[in-house]
Order: sequence, then structure tokens, then C-alpha cells
Amino acid sequence: MSEDEVANAGERMDALTLIGKIQEFLEKNCYDQLIERIRKGERSLVVDFALLAQFDLELADYLLDHPDDFLKGGEHAVEQMSVGTKVKGFVLRFQNLPPSASILVRNIRSNHLNKLLMFDGVVRNKSEVRPQMTAAKFECPSCGNNHVILQIDNKFQEPTRCSCGRKGKFRLVSKELVDAQNMVLEEVPEQLEGGEQPKRMNVLLRNDLVSPLTEKKTNPGARVLVVGQVKEVPIFLRTGGQSTKFDLFIDANNLKPIEQDFDEMTIGPEEMKQIRDLAKDPLLMKKIVNSMAPSIYGHEKTKEALALQLAGGVRKKRDDGIITRGDIHILLVGDPGAAKSQLLKRMQHVAPKARYTTGKGASGAGLSAAVVKDEFLQGWSLEAGALVLANKGLCCIDEMDKMSKEDGWAMHEALEQQSVTISKANIQASLRCETSVLAAANPKFGRFDPYDTIANQINMAPTLVNRFDLIFPVKDIPDSARDQKMASFILRMHKEDAQKPEVDTKLLKKYFAYARQNCFPKLTDGAIEELQEYYLKMRASASGDGVKSVPISARQLEGLVRLAEATARLRLGDKVLKKDAKKAVELLDHCLRQIAMDEKTGTFDIDRIATDTPASSRNKIIAMKEIITDLEMKVGKQIPVEDIMKAAAEKDIEEAEAEELLQKLKRAGDVFEPKRGFISKI
Repeated sequence: MSEDEVANAGERMDALTLIGKIQEFLEKNCYDQLIERIRKGERSLVVDFALLAQFDLELADYLLDHPDDFLKGGEHAVEQMSVGTKVKGFVLRFQNLPPSASILVRNIRSNHLNKLLMFDGVVRNKSEVRPQMTAAKFECPSCGNNHVILQIDNKFQEPTRCSCGRKGKFRLVSKELVDAQNMVLEEVPEQLEGGEQPKRMNVLLRNDLVSPLTEKKTNPGARVLVVGQVKEVPIFLRTGGQSTKFDLFIDANNLKPIEQDFDEMTIGPEEMKQIRDLAKDPLLMKKIVNSMAPSIYGHEKTKEALALQLAGGVRKKRDDGIITRGDIHILLVGDPGAAKSQLLKRMQHVAPKARYTTGKGASGAGLSAAVVKDEFLQGWSLEAGALVLANKGLCCIDEMDKMSKEDGWAMHEALEQQSVTISKANIQASLRCETSVLAAANPKFGRFDPYDTIANQINMAPTLVNRFDLIFPVKDIPDSARDQKMASFILRMHKEDAQKPEVDTKLLKKYFAYARQNCFPKLTDGAIEELQEYYLKMRASASGDGVKSVPISARQLEGLVRLAEATARLRLGDKVLKKDAKKAVELLDHCLRQIAMDEKTGTFDIDRIATDTPASSRNKIIAMKEIITDLEMKVGKQIPVEDIMKAAAEKDIEEAEAEELLQKLKRAGDVFEPKRGFISKI
């Protein structure tokens, strides 16, 4: 026997021992599950690594170091077991690998190649499912010999020569195909330090990992745990030769979605006790508000609203398929240097799951979703944007007024319907986007003008502004007593260390997560009465005057319900009581007073923020149209502008305002100027 044959025999002996050991392990630990899977026609079984380690530590180590041999051995072991039918190509999939096998994408090095490792990340995009060849059978035309060639690389491999000495073309007899899909895995933002760019890695999913059931769980934006081997792919140069560099990809053995909810937060018994104690504290609200942003002075009402935003209302799905959102959206509009961005940055740390972006650096596609060309498996694939990635969390958007109008429109559906629908490049998809949005913007001219209404100074599309439940103007007005306190607070903070929050940030995070996971408060009659009373009182305030202003709309009423539910959730209650409704009314009233109040009439007018034209202007336009119609009957088709001005003055419309209204009517196409100084209706 030659040396080579002895070595081969030893190797075969090894393989036989391996198959024997795997068989013994399966029969002892997973026999029933295996039979059940085979009976159902499934071709894989998920095994817990801990079971294998308990059975044989050496075997478990062998799996981590030589996964290819082990998985091939597992395939043969199942084939040889007496399970009634011959099963070919059965795959053993592993989960719960030890911490030593868990690795960050950024730390992958060449010594990790072909080892079994575990990766945690967010799905960035996915390609379509396509068949991939794993093996091909060729026949030699001269002697009829069959050659089976495994297709490992991206390039199709053919046999080079036959044992009979023939070189050249061989006939392809059959090929084995499996379903394959490429997925891009990105590191989780929480694992990064400072300004690190999250690294990405291609993951190849095959066979039942691309079944329709798993497909749903691996949508862009989903958080997943991937168990697999890092393999190299040759890079071919344009000249046709092969590069000395290699590309990497993860050949997935198992994929397990981590729940995207706040559920991924595990709360220990000790923390559970702290949460319960905090909920019973009579000063709960005050403590939480003080802990939201302890290093920022003032803004009590805003901090209160931010605490409610993190608790969130209850999402309801009606029988007719209509969904009412539970997420609360907040907009902060304020003077520069009023700590808006600092509040946003702080919220990113307090929220159990958050993304931060700025308006100037974000495009509509970057916020919602983009369709990108996929190089790995050719074709188009979907890439999730910030709002989708923050699903069931918080998305902080700074400098929102710097965003272009077209990009702002991309958010309409995400804010109200809580989904992002894409129809581009042959991809029609709807992504879930149950995200609370906290946005910050500057007034139109950089700083608030005390002589103009706040609503006129919000430089954003009214349709977008209208979708925010609460809008806070953050004014920076000199006030000696307040300035004194603020200066001493800031300077003391610089001298000593930062303010310590009353409730530790980690506990605060867990508190919100627990509240969202376990509390779904229902409205009581007392709360309904309180909200209804406020709504009706506000609506009634408009019916008496001549100006038909809409003081509050049904959208605000829904906002009130959400705020009341969030207040109840914050104290871990299962019922929304009258006091919760009062709190909600107080917050909304505070915002409306500053934004929707019409100073001239002293009434509320929601149209100031909901539409481009407030009620008072709209009524003047109607009056102007009436004047033109009356004069047309008296003077004829061509009406002198002077007559219009006189009639307008009688109705208390100033000349400058009347001219502006005429220009508006011209732009709208209601009237035109046939000759200078005359107006005609169209």
C-alpha cells in the first residue's frame, strides 16, 4: 500500500468516525424531530449547539473549525440512518453558537475563512430568489464515462480531461439546482463607536432559507442573527485574468430573525423590581421629565411630550382593515441655539431603538426606501431608508426645513399610513414603517419674528406639518430672571461634571421598552367624556363668529387619544383615566395656543398650520369674489380696478391687502386683466 493510500484510508476512517458520531448524537437527542421533519418533506433540521457540546465537546469544536466536513458528514449520517426513506441532501442547521464564535462584520480576517461563525446585523437589501447550480454531470463522448463536477465558484466549471485521454468538449447530462438569494447584512448601529461607518457583508441564502416563510422575516430593516461560514470569491479583472485579491461573503447555514420590537430588550428580575417601584412613585412624571435631558435647562412641557412620545399610544387594527396609528409625532420649531438638536441627540440615547438623520443630508429615498442595482446576483433590489430601519422605534430628523419639498413628500405616507410603498424598476413593495418621528426645524428667517404669527414662519409644507400631533415653538426671548438661572446652570455644568439624571438612562430605556411591550390601556368613560368635552368646546368657539375658522379637526382628536393612552402607559396603567385625558388636553392646548391662535379674533384656527390659507384670509378671498360678481352685474364684463378697491374699502379690506388678493385670484386663474386697470372674470 502506498503512502498516499494509507493517508486516504486514515482520512476515510476519520470521515466514518465522524459520521458514526453524528449518527449517535442525532439518535440520542433529535431522533423524533428528525423523523417529523422528513415525514413533512422538509430538508433541514435546526440543532442547538449547546446539545452538541454536552454530547461531545470534541465534536462541537470540530464543527466550528471544519464546518464543511461536519455538514457533509451530517448529510451522510441522515442518509444512512434507517428512517424509512432514503433522504439525500439533508442539512443540519445550528443555532446558539458560543460567544467565542460570535463576531462583528468589521472584525472578519483571513484566519476566519471556512470557520462557522455567528453574525448579528440589520438587513440592508435583498435580491430576488434565483436558481443556482451546485453540481453538474458530464459525459465523455469517446468512452461514455460520467464526471460529476461541483460548482463552487461563480464561474461555471467543466471537466478538463477524461481518463481515456480525451480533452475538449464534454456533454452536459444533468445539473443540480438550488434556490439562492443574496442579502446584504449591515452592522447594528448600537455596536458602533463614534463616527464609525457600519460595515456590510454579502450573505448567500440557499434552499429552505429562502422559503416564503423566512422571506417575510428578512425584509430590509429586519434584525437577524446569521450562522454561517466566511468564504472567499475570486475577483476577475477586466483583462480576463484573476486578481490576487479576493472578495468575501457569508455562506449562511442558519438565519434567525431577532424580533424587531422592543422585545429584544431582556429585563432581569432586579430591573423588573426597579421598574415596578418607579411606576408606583407619586413623582413618577416629574422624575422621568427631569431624566429626559438633564443637561438641557427648561423646556419642561417639551420634555413631557417627549416622554409620552417614547411611551407611545396603542396601535389599533379594526375589523375592516383600517389601522389607527399609535405613534406620536412631534415637531420642534425654534430659534437657533435653543438646544433643539441637543434634545434630538439625547432622545437617540434614551429611546430603545432610534435613528438620527438631518434634513439636508437626507433624500426622500434615503428616508423611505430606495431601489438599487445589485452587483452580486445582478438585477434590482430594495434598500430600506432611515424611517423603515427605525420601525417600532424613533426617527430623529434634524434641520427638517432644509429638506427639499419633493423629499418631504416621501414622508407623507410614512407618517400617517405607517408604510412605505415603492413601485420602481419592476419592484412593487410595501415596507412597514411604524416609527415615531421627532423633527426639528428653524423658522423661515432663521429666528422668530415677534410681529408675525408662528404658523406663518414654519417653512414646511402644510400637509406635512399637519401630520405632527404636537408642534412646539422653542423661543429664545431675553428675560433677565430666566437668563440668570440659565447662565448659572450652563456654567456650573461646565465647571462640574454633567448633570446626573434622576432615573438612570439604562433603566429609563428599559422602562419605556417594558411599557410598550406590556401595557395596552383602554379608554374609560371618564376619559372619553373629558376629551369629547374639550373637542366640542373648541368646535363651538368657531360657530358664533362670522369668520368660519376650523379651530380643531378630527386629526387633533385622534392625537388627544394617543397622548392620553401614552400618559396611562407611562404609569404602566391598563386603563386611560380622566387625569390622563386632562394631561393630554393640557399639552395639546399649550401647543395650539402658541401656534393656531388667531391674535385678531382671539379664536383658534387649525388652518394656520393645516393649509396654506388661514380662515381670515380665506373669508377675504370669498368677499373679494363677491365684490367682483356684484360689480360685473352693474358695470359689465370689464370692471375698473378703482371700483373694486372702493368696494373693498367699504368691507374693511385695506388697499394693500386688496391688491394682494387680486394677485392671488389672478394666479389661481379666477380673473384676468384684459387691459391695464381693468379686471374680468374668466
